[in-house]
Amino acid sequence: MNARAHVWVTGRVQGVMFRGRTRRRASELDLKGWVRNLYDGRVEVLAEGEKSKVEAMIGWLKVGPPLARVESVDVSWEEYTGELQDFRIGWMDF
Repeated sequence: MNARAHVWVTGRVQGVMFRGRTRRRASELDLKGWVRNLYDGRVEVLAEGEKSKVEAMIGWLKVGPPLARVESVDVSWEEYTGELQDFRIGWMDF
């Protein structure tokens, strides 16, 4: 079964290679979507693919890369679309 999760990660998650490592992990899990920094200091992630792999990504986001300090992870499950072609690093959202 496929799934789509929209995730917001709070903590020390910018300036610690969070986006790059997230993209690498998504590639390992064969997920599609994107990751971007937000103006308020959070990181936003949209990931879709096989549900167990999306859940694995969420588990990884709760820890993040070695220099990160994740304080919270908020997840919103959305309808799977299958429209995404790859996993990209996006730009800051103002």
